[in-house]
Amino acid sequence: MKIQHIHGLPPLYTNTFLITTDAGHGILIDAAAAPETYLAALKAENAALTHILLTHGHYDHVGAVAALKQATGCTVYMDPVDAVGTQLLPLKPEQINEKWPAGKELVIDDLMFKIYHTPGHTQGSVCISCGNLLFSGDTLFAGSCGRTDMPGGSMRQMQESLSLLANLPLGDDTQVLPGHEDFSTLGQERRANPYMTDGWAY
Repeated sequence: MKIQHIHGLPPLYTNTFLITTDAGHGILIDAAAAPETYLAALKAENAALTHILLTHGHYDHVGAVAALKQATGCTVYMDPVDAVGTQLLPLKPEQINEKWPAGKELVIDDLMFKIYHTPGHTQGSVCISCGNLLFSGDTLFAGSCGRTDMPGGSMRQMQESLSLLANLPLGDDTQVLPGHEDFSTLGQERRANPYMTDGWAY
């Protein structure tokens, strides 16, 4: 497995991640850069994009989905509750191939992705773990958490989601790869992120 960090378009520069499996398949976590950027990266690895996994449906995480799906025929996974077709949540239900598996585990080649439903930023937000990596979308940031003041947001649900993440059976050395800004580890967030403590007032 190889993973590349690719920034999305300005001004938000969303963190996106392109995974290439040993079998030559590309798996994209969020899709916020120019489609050509991903296609060039895939070509350089002699890989084909087969899956897009979306942590949630906000426009700054899904902007390249339509073009990439048309170019590659890839399968798109997202919680359908975030497929609303609005300016904030632009994808429509027909643009999503699959909802997350009922067992919350998705196997692609030799990789196991575990899906954790973490509403609070949006109703369909998820965090995705794969080995020693946790793709936390806009739920968990380094030292902070996602906004809850937009449509579909909930401070109460965010607290519950962060409590779930704090108690996952994942090691402190798990790399936290959020949707924006700096990376961290789960241990660092458990120790120092004020929003992951039980005492967070909402």
